[in-house]
Amino acid sequence: MCGTCHGKDGNSNLEKIPSLAGQPELFLTNQLILFRERLRQSEIMEPFVKGMSDADITALATHYSKLPAHPSDEPVEQALAAQGEKLAQQKYCGSCHLPDFVGREQMPRLAKQRIDYTIDSLKAYRSGARYGVDTTMNGVMYQASDQDIRALAHFLASVR
Repeated sequence: MCGTCHGKDGNSNLEKIPSLAGQPELFLTNQLILFRERLRQSEIMEPFVKGMSDADITALATHYSKLPAHPSDEPVEQALAAQGEKLAQQKYCGSCHLPDFVGREQMPRLAKQRIDYTIDSLKAYRSGARYGVDTTMNGVMYQASDQDIRALAHFLASVR
């Protein structure tokens, strides 16, 4: 059922739905547990994760982590992507998400992620509506402008 929204190959074609392919296994495991335990709220995800066993969560995380990530079909604005590359360097995004933005451990893969999903996620971190297993991203995004967020999203979507 995950493939209905997240793409049968883990690469989403649906607006504001993240691609799961190539995400680090620990990141996916953590997110599914956060959804299951209602520590990360999502009306859409709730019925799918409610009562999900640890073994099922681990199996899903392993499965999606091994699938290759593909870029979305969203158009990348190159001028914004160039601004976003500079911002990613200034904010040291590569220090946690790795220089190629493929993520590691509990840090998600940002490269090739959907632009619209990344924008929504970064805005939620900025406002404090979303937080990870710690609040690092909230601090990183604090006072980021909408333009900065758009630029970062276009850059990250274009990283190959």
